[in-house]
Amino acid sequence: MIDVNGYAGKMVTVNLTTGTVEVKETPEDLKRDYLGGRGFGARIVTDHMNPAADPLSPENVFVVASGPLTGTGIPLGSRYEVSAKSPLNGTLMSANSGGTFGWKIKKAGFDAAVFFGRSEKPVYLLLNEGSAELRDADSYWGMTVHETTDALIADLGDEKAKIACIGPAGEKQSLLACVMNDYDRAAGRSGAGAVMGAKNLKAIVATGNLPITEADRDRLDVVKERIREKIQANGICEALTKYGTPVLVNIINENGILPTRNFQSGHFENAEKISGETIANTILQKNSGCYACIVRCSRVCEVDGEVHEGPEYEPVWAFGADLGIDDIRMVTKATWECNKLGLDAIGAPAAIACAMEMRERGYITEGPRFGETEGLIDLVRQIGYREGFGAELADGSYRFAERHGHPELSMSVKKQDLPAYDPRGLQGHGLAYATSVRGGDHVYGYLIAPEVLGSPEKIDPFVNEGKAQWTKIFQDLTAAIDASGMCLFTSFALGAEDYADLCAATTGMPIDTAALLMIGERIWNLQKLFNIKAGYTKADDTLPKRLLTEPLQDLAPKGRVWERQPLLDEYYALRGWDTEGVPTREKRAELGLE
Repeated sequence: MIDVNGYAGKMVTVNLTTGTVEVKETPEDLKRDYLGGRGFGARIVTDHMNPAADPLSPENVFVVASGPLTGTGIPLGSRYEVSAKSPLNGTLMSANSGGTFGWKIKKAGFDAAVFFGRSEKPVYLLLNEGSAELRDADSYWGMTVHETTDALIADLGDEKAKIACIGPAGEKQSLLACVMNDYDRAAGRSGAGAVMGAKNLKAIVATGNLPITEADRDRLDVVKERIREKIQANGICEALTKYGTPVLVNIINENGILPTRNFQSGHFENAEKISGETIANTILQKNSGCYACIVRCSRVCEVDGEVHEGPEYEPVWAFGADLGIDDIRMVTKATWECNKLGLDAIGAPAAIACAMEMRERGYITEGPRFGETEGLIDLVRQIGYREGFGAELADGSYRFAERHGHPELSMSVKKQDLPAYDPRGLQGHGLAYATSVRGGDHVYGYLIAPEVLGSPEKIDPFVNEGKAQWTKIFQDLTAAIDASGMCLFTSFALGAEDYADLCAATTGMPIDTAALLMIGERIWNLQKLFNIKAGYTKADDTLPKRLLTEPLQDLAPKGRVWERQPLLDEYYALRGWDTEGVPTREKRAELGLE
């Protein structure tokens, strides 16, 4: 048997119903076949729950897991993943976050924490150097994310403790609620915060300083230096350092694919006012980064005397162009309000955008209007606390639009709102949206890299040829990266062989490029199989009607829509699925999923 390194070596299982906590060894087959992070979550949730169960019931399984590369000092090795059945759309979701919490889970002595059942009263889990303890959290219930973090650190008397928690949105079980860590970092999509809220789980606290071992430190040092040089020489990573993720605002807008006013257009006339360049020249205080980061893409900004991390590109677009708003200060404040409340800063403004169009068309008689900033922050608060008009938006645009008779105005896939790229000008990225196993999403297969940014090579965004293959490769590689504990941004500079070398040197397992991609493919298929059992079919692998039938009207993509066929059938065939999108018995056997 191989002596596997890179892992803390222990997992904690928590039965919230009975209050029992059990610490056990991390299974070797879980490491070998699923690596960590998203892979651990997908396997554990699949093994322990009925895909048909209510995601807000005690039957849901909630998993927090790091990867073998998390916290090892590898550049950008900081990530952790939360997994569960999504209350937003019923998929087997995962959400990824950085900062320092993932690293601290490992230093506390754990690879993963798994939660079953539901506590009768609010609790939090304390992880500290191999020990795990459930503690009362009643005094923290009702607090915002920032208040909870400050209070827990103060009460523990441990400034080195790292906190992941929910805010009021999670407590109110908003289906847009996320899990927040390090104050302003979000495991942001698919409603994971609502799962914690339904379980009365307020927070997870990690502290301690246990060592993290590597199998072959000399080899790992060589690989580290190689990838460091690649990242530092990469032009996209350099731009992220200079302007952060909002550097994309002008780039995407100039390509005619910046969704504007609820995807009615792909071009925002005032995009420059909310761009990364404008942020740098107005509200930026300094750069920040996650543990072991050499890119430091995060922006620390000041608005009206408040200083916080953010905003990132997606919330800048969502509160900006998608709402027709060009006030970067208001956009930033609205993003921060989401962070305090524990709200998805894509899903919340997307619901607002949907309501704005509904009012514009006369389908509703109250609510916000495009371009208006008055009352925006208050509306975000109402969403987080399920109050007033915000209560109608707290479960996302799809349920709001459906309730009012116009589900076609929800710009979502599988009930999860699409992010900041219009797929009518991106055939490959559109396929990634439509087939994503967690619904509307960009980080489960970022085809923006080749179709817009030219990484690893520039491909024509308007053609279909080859896009099914590109999509599959990006989806499988991303799943493996999420399992490893690395930041996805490293993929601008690194290839699959780099991640394989990092994993092999750290863990000691015989992981080459083919083995790494198979791990990613196994994770993807496992999530797909869960979703099928939860009721998803081929009909769900599509985009909103608008994106299939209403052509863009500006710049290079003018006259284009997303073309579902033959892309979808080609994709299914490449994946080894049948014509209905179900993994065949042969494919399941090949991946060990029988």
